[in-house]
Amino acid sequence: MSTQQGRSRVRVTVFACVAAVALIADQVTKAWAQAALADGRTVPVIPGLLSFTLVHNPGASLGLGASSTWLITLLAIAACIALLVCAVRTSSARWSAALGLAFAGAAGNLIDRIAYADGFLNGKVVDFLNYGWSVGNVADIALVFAAAAMVLLIACSVPFSDRDPESDSGRISDRASDRASDRDGGSADVEQDAGQAIEHDAGDERRREVSQEAGA
Repeated sequence: MSTQQGRSRVRVTVFACVAAVALIADQVTKAWAQAALADGRTVPVIPGLLSFTLVHNPGASLGLGASSTWLITLLAIAACIALLVCAVRTSSARWSAALGLAFAGAAGNLIDRIAYADGFLNGKVVDFLNYGWSVGNVADIALVFAAAAMVLLIACSVPFSDRDPESDSGRISDRASDRASDRDGGSADVEQDAGQAIEHDAGDERRREVSQEAGA
């Protein structure tokens, strides 16, 4: 197995493991919330900061787009596909982890919208983490951490792939330098050959003159 294949398997494994753990955590906690909080009660966890309250949200974060659930669902499908494509193209294990976390967040809420739909992609997301100003779930947390991780990776200049623009620029610059060196070396060889030819002609001319003088 080549080094490239080994690295590819590591990236796939990182993406799959992160996505699977986050997705399972999201679905398990949602199943618990629907079983334990179905009576509408609120369970305080951290007074004033966090409690458990079951809410079925037809929209996106903060209830936005509640009347366009089908559109949000289509966007979520597109996002999941885009994240999978990015996961295939990246050559960084750290980017793979961030993409896996983002995929789990998008897929976790997408599963709700499809599984609990009673019309065209109009299912509601199961939220139960009540922060007082908003109610969310584990999938939302995964999306937030994934976004923060991507910002951090960009800030730290972690390349997304081996064909990073800066790396390409460096390789192009190196090739240009090599070609310039080859041209300079070739010019020097031509000049040297020309000098040797002139010296050779001068020698022949001198020998002819000596021969003529000797004959005279």
